[in-house]
Amino acid sequence: MSIIDISEVKPGSHVTLHYRLALADGADIVNTFTDKPATLLLGAGQLAEPLEAILLGLKVGHHSTFQLTPKQAFGPRNPELVQWVSLATLCENSMIGEHFSPGDLVEFNAPNGGRYAGVLKEVSETTAALFDFNHPLAGQALVFEVKIIGIL
Repeated sequence: MSIIDISEVKPGSHVTLHYRLALADGADIVNTFTDKPATLLLGAGQLAEPLEAILLGLKVGHHSTFQLTPKQAFGPRNPELVQWVSLATLCENSMIGEHFSPGDLVEFNAPNGGRYAGVLKEVSETTAALFDFNHPLAGQALVFEVKIIGIL
């Protein structure tokens, strides 16, 4: 009696796969199809939760392309996450002599000991800096192509 491998991707699986994440216009964000495949542990934060959810239930050999709306991917942009931060707070979260320019990603210490990041949009002359704390892909329609190579 032979045993047929019917394993499928589950939470906690180690998955070896090729994947491509691209903007709706086709511009690649990540593409492993042109290089070595990735091996990821689901639930370890190596892949964004919305993308991990798509992998659940897929079997070895599965190859599909998924069109994701902004809501299915990283959610809509939230205007409340664009906020002014005092320059004092910015200084507390930077190295001595470090300077930032619009477009820079800056990490901040969270009250619970964690970290969060925002993209610097502009700096006022003396008092504050405007940051966008939305995920950089929030509000974007995305294409997620995946080919499952192995599951442990």
